[in-house]
Amino acid sequence: MFLYRLEVTTKTEIIYVVIAADDDEQAFRLAEVELEKHFFKVPDYTDISLHEKKPIRRGGGFVVYSEPRRSS
Repeated sequence: MFLYRLEVTTKTEIIYVVIAADDDEQAFRLAEVELEKHFFKVPDYTDISLHEKKPIRRGGGFVVYSEPRRSS
């Protein structure tokens, strides 16, 4: 099993999602499920991207931080 840090990009923000899953496909599917559970109305996102993947082990984790969305 792996711990995934995914970034969900919307027009105005970046949402960080951390998921425990057996493979990449399951991680992306579970990220969408978590968005549906967390938000009253799921944000209109343009992209979900994988930023880190680590095997689950004692003491493993990620730093989740907030940064302003860059203008294109």
